[in-house]
Amino acid sequence: MAGADRSAGVDRREFIVGAGALATAALGAARARAQEPKLRLGIIGCGGRGGWIGGLFEEHSNTEVAALHDYFEDRVADLGGRFGVPEDRRFTGLDGYKELLETDVDAVAIESPPYFHPEQAAAAVGAGKHVFLAKPVAVDVPGCSSILESSRAAEASGLSFLVDFQTRNNAAFREMASRVHQGAIGPPVLGQVYYHTGRLTPRAEPGTPEARLRNWVFDIALSGDIIVEQNIHVIDVASWLLDSDPIEATGTGGRRVRTDVGDCWDHFAVTYQFPGEAIIDFSSSQFVTGFGDLCVRLFGAEGTAESHYGGSVWIDNGQRWDGGDTGPIFTEGAVNNIRDFHAGIEAGQLINTGAPAVRSNLISILGREAAYRGRTVTWDEMMAAAEEMECDLSGLRR
Repeated sequence: MAGADRSAGVDRREFIVGAGALATAALGAARARAQEPKLRLGIIGCGGRGGWIGGLFEEHSNTEVAALHDYFEDRVADLGGRFGVPEDRRFTGLDGYKELLETDVDAVAIESPPYFHPEQAAAAVGAGKHVFLAKPVAVDVPGCSSILESSRAAEASGLSFLVDFQTRNNAAFREMASRVHQGAIGPPVLGQVYYHTGRLTPRAEPGTPEARLRNWVFDIALSGDIIVEQNIHVIDVASWLLDSDPIEATGTGGRRVRTDVGDCWDHFAVTYQFPGEAIIDFSSSQFVTGFGDLCVRLFGAEGTAESHYGGSVWIDNGQRWDGGDTGPIFTEGAVNNIRDFHAGIEAGQLINTGAPAVRSNLISILGREAAYRGRTVTWDEMMAAAEEMECDLSGLRR
């Protein structure tokens, strides 16, 4: 019997010995990781996503949340207790992030309202910190230009600068983009891009500067409006597939259903013209009941590519390729980004995704400006105007 077992490969005793060696090696590697210095992370923006991202960092990488900033004391106190951050490393007020950057954190996760991202990212890079940045990166063209400068400065300084788009770090989305770029559907002709969802819930009763800040997702100046703050997920995928700046956009939309808080619109409809006569038909809503989907469908001369955030991803050009279901992408994409961010810093192989994030942000802004004006706005016109979003912060403590 022993001879028969050996002719088949490995006998039971050898298997047990081998398995034991593997287990010992794995335990040794785990202990080695535990003994390595932890990445010290500061969180700027301690709302729901800030706490969630901090938890994912600690769970999925060798990271310690070491400092916190938010305008509101209750949020900092809540996360401070959760992550065991000492009180002298908890900072509040509009400018408290500057004190955080004076601590010994190695990196910062910027999860504040988008209006503040350019200023906070620039300060973080200037302080020598790696940056993990929430989308959108900015609310206007000058802000996007600032982010691009910060990403370049980070690269020159040997710092990582990662913008947290989940689709960009999902295997199915990456394979779809690669196949489209290799010509799987031929020249792009027409795209259907949409983001339809239900309304969000206000965080405070409107009427005070603090309530406005808590309800920032409903505020145009703080969020960039829904087409920039939320719809950028699908606009980024379209930008990725087409890999070019649009020539112009014509838009419309309005604020008809969700009128109880803030000043953001609740629906947009925009037509983008891209080089090569490719047209993207974009629409979004943030009030609907009974339907919700984040879809990018691109028709090429030789096939179709289709993706759904949290759903199916596929290409059909006569020979169908199925990328599968991306259901867990919301969490998995963030975890993939966190792991890559940490591993890159640890190995000295730094990551910089500033440029593509700025492009999709600018495309979102172009659609917003075309809709606000109710006319065609060209890319060159928008870039030349470089209009700055005004944001009244009076009544808030620095």
